[in-house]
Amino acid sequence: MRILLAEDEPALAEVVERELRAAGYEVEVAHDGADALARFARQPADVVILDWMMPGMDGLEALRRLRVVSAVPVMMLTARGEEIDRVVGLEVGADDYLTKPFGMRELVARVRALLRRAELLRQTLQADSAPPANVVCDGALLLDPDAYRVTVDGQPVDLTRTEFELLHLLLRNPNRVFNRGYLLDTVWNESYVEGDRSVDNAVLRLRKKLGALGDSVETVWGVGYRWKRAP
Repeated sequence: MRILLAEDEPALAEVVERELRAAGYEVEVAHDGADALARFARQPADVVILDWMMPGMDGLEALRRLRVVSAVPVMMLTARGEEIDRVVGLEVGADDYLTKPFGMRELVARVRALLRRAELLRQTLQADSAPPANVVCDGALLLDPDAYRVTVDGQPVDLTRTEFELLHLLLRNPNRVFNRGYLLDTVWNESYVEGDRSVDNAVLRLRKKLGALGDSVETVWGVGYRWKRAP
């Protein structure tokens, strides 16, 4: 994990850097807000620690500008202990606030807490964005049986009931070949009669509606059809 520290007091910056490195973190030190932003732009960090009072661009202004481009966890370091100052820092976008003087153990513990919260948020967002267990996906194609919806690259595909059920069956069983009789019995609930073109016509319509993905519905000559899984 990489920490970007912006602190204009050399002695304090050296101590903080040493303690963070001892805790196993990679540390880069900037000496004012503008320097911190430039370093972050070159290589983003996992946590940013900003001293409030720095020459040139102070930590608060650096935080404002950082929040335009990143939601990286930020801890503010300051000698300003008034409640209004803490409120301002938090409202601008700080995730934590540590008043000088502070203990190094507390600093390291707070950095760890920021990293844990960031990882928990990442996992939560990842879980929220994952499709439900009953949704069938293959490449750009997504079929949601509960919503009775099919999308390709996020765009809805308008299918009839039989087209939807046919696609659902094929998607659930990629690379398995289904003969026309089985498909007619399962999807149409009808017995197959020699010469019946219901399945073939439905496949033609389905391929057309799926566009570039239509070729995934493969014909196995003399047998039937199968869904070829995307590579």
